[in-house]
Amino acid sequence: MALSGEERERYGRKLLRLTGRVDAGKLINTTINQDLSQVLDHLPARFVDLLFIDPPYNLTKDFGAASFEETSPEEYASWVSSWLPRLLPILKPTASVYICSDWRSSGAIQSIVEKHFVIQNRITWEREKGRGAKRNWKNCSEDIWFCTVSKDFFFNADAVRLKRRVIAPYRDARGKPKDWDQTQNGDFRLTCPSNLWTDLTVPFWSMPENTDHPTQKPEKLLAKVILASSREGDFVFDPFLGSGTTSVVARKLGRLYCGIELDTEYCCLAEKRLAMAEFDNAIQGYSDGVFWERNSLAYQNGNKRSRNIATDQVPLCLREERNRYAK
Repeated sequence: MALSGEERERYGRKLLRLTGRVDAGKLINTTINQDLSQVLDHLPARFVDLLFIDPPYNLTKDFGAASFEETSPEEYASWVSSWLPRLLPILKPTASVYICSDWRSSGAIQSIVEKHFVIQNRITWEREKGRGAKRNWKNCSEDIWFCTVSKDFFFNADAVRLKRRVIAPYRDARGKPKDWDQTQNGDFRLTCPSNLWTDLTVPFWSMPENTDHPTQKPEKLLAKVILASSREGDFVFDPFLGSGTTSVVARKLGRLYCGIELDTEYCCLAEKRLAMAEFDNAIQGYSDGVFWERNSLAYQNGNKRSRNIATDQVPLCLREERNRYAK
C-alpha cells in the first residue's frame, strides 16, 4: 500500500496535534502526529480500556524519517522507564495492557512492567519469517506481555478460539465425533486460546494490509488482542501506532481508537487504511467468528470481504483502491 501526493495532503489534514490538555471525546477515532513525549501530559485521565504498546525493540532500525539505535540493556530499560509510567494515569482501573518485545528486550520489559502492572501471561508468537544463521538458531519469534492494572479485568476466551483441522479424528463408543465437528469442508476442532501463537503471518507484499513499515504487526494479531481484552465500544489506545494496524482493527471490530505516531507518512497510511476499513472489514485469518490456522483459506466459509456502504457512496480514489484490494 502506498500514498499519492494528493492522498498525503488529504489524509494529512485529518491528523491531530495536541497543544494542551484535551478530554477523551476529542481523541475518539483520531491519529495524533507527534512524538509521544510531547503528548503524554495532554492526555485525559482514565479513558483507556485496552493499551497496546509496540515500541522499537533494542535494535538499530530506521522507521521512516526517524531511527532507533541499539543500546545496552540497561539504557534500553531506562528509555522504556522514561515513558511507560507516564501512561498509567490514562488507564481505567479495569484496563488491560499488551507490550511487545523480542527476546533481547523481553527481560527488560518484564522487569519494568512488573513494577506497575499485574502480569497475567507472556505470549510468544511465531513470526514465520527470519534470516537463517550458521552459528545460531534462526530468530523467528517475539513476545507480548499481557498485563492488567488490577485483578479486575475483562477477558473473553470464547472470542479468540482457534479452528484447527483434525488430524486424528477420535470417536466415542457410538461412533460420534469426540470434541470435533464433521463438515462438508473437512473435520475441525475449536481449541482454547493458548499463549503460543503459531497461526500468524507477517504482512508480505501481496497482502492488502501490507505497508513499508519495517515492523508492521499482522491485523490478525491485533484482532486476537482486541477481541480477548475489550468489548464493543471500548477505547483502544496505541502510543506507537506505526502504519495504523491497531486503529484499523479496532475500527473493524467496533471499538473506539486513538494512536500516536511521529512519522507523518505512516500517519497518512494509517488514515488511508482506516478509510478503506469503512467498506471492507475483513481480517485475514479471522472469519465466521473464529480464528483459523495457517493455509486454511479454502476451508473458510466467511472469507468473502464485507462491503459496508454502497459503491456510489465511496469516493473515487477509494473505489479504485477497493477494486485493487479485491483482486
